[in-house]
Amino acid sequence: MPASRNPRIVVIGASAGGVMALQVLAAAMPRGFPLPIVLVLHIGKRPSIFPEILGKAGPLTASHVRHGEALRAGHFHVAPPDHHVLVRDGSVHLSLGPKEHHARPAIDPLFRSAALDFHGGAIGVVMTGFGEDGTSGLQAIQACGGAALVQDPDTAEHSGMPASAMRYVKVDRSLPVSGLAQALAALATTTPQASGQCPDWLKHEQDLFLSKGTPVKHLEAIGEPSPYVCPDCKGGLWMISDSRPVRYRCHTGHAFTLRSLQHAQSEGNDSALWGAIRGLQEETMLLRHMARTSHGEGDHAEAARLEAAAERISVQAGRLRELVERMPDDVARDSPPRQAAD
Repeated sequence: MPASRNPRIVVIGASAGGVMALQVLAAAMPRGFPLPIVLVLHIGKRPSIFPEILGKAGPLTASHVRHGEALRAGHFHVAPPDHHVLVRDGSVHLSLGPKEHHARPAIDPLFRSAALDFHGGAIGVVMTGFGEDGTSGLQAIQACGGAALVQDPDTAEHSGMPASAMRYVKVDRSLPVSGLAQALAALATTTPQASGQCPDWLKHEQDLFLSKGTPVKHLEAIGEPSPYVCPDCKGGLWMISDSRPVRYRCHTGHAFTLRSLQHAQSEGNDSALWGAIRGLQEETMLLRHMARTSHGEGDHAEAARLEAAAERISVQAGRLRELVERMPDDVARDSPPRQAAD
């Protein structure tokens, strides 16, 4: 680590409910905060003015990350829409890499990069949101000697993400948002404890995400093949060994927990079923068009056959639609990485 570089960094992840919570955090942060803050809020592809909102909420400045820019003390570096953000060698970098938990930007890639780059100097914070994004990232930060903070789930608008972090990570502090600001201010004045090397599994995961080296060698080092297929690219998924929560990766780098995998598969099944309904409806219209053409040509027997076939397929489409509309919508209800609106 270069001598001129601050040995600490704060990385924050939030999702649904995060806009309000992060404004409260920004308002509570002390002027002159000496560390850079890199932030992921689940916003998907939608345009965002969140840095402007954040900058007006408190004394610190904020902007969307520009690829390769230097980390700045007392500044919120905010992930822009549809881009992961990573830290490396004292600067921030953008990536259009594979989605994690069906989200981009995602929290875990940022947290892993901070753990690998800052070791014991990384401070991770998981705040309000659905799902489990941020949990394995906090595990990575702790594995490299860093600090893990979580918004108290009882104070979060949506408790899924902070509750998951507390379930699977022995967090250092769980606090309301204003308490998180005070804890960060206190940590900023301390020197991080010396730490050894980050674990090999973390390096393999990040290299797989970055498409460095041979994908299968990384997967063989951290997991074993599973019977599931990646919903994003249809490649085979590997189950990460000894991971809690249970996690999966494919050779292109997409990552899921059991919950986010179920949600992604459910979305894919929903799309496929409605596509099937569309196909049956279109076939019905086509057959009836053919029937009218046969009537016009005087082939009434063929017209009757085509009309009967169209009616059978129309009935099938109706039954399939009834089945789809009766399907349960409350399975793994807390799994999706819900987007946060400005």
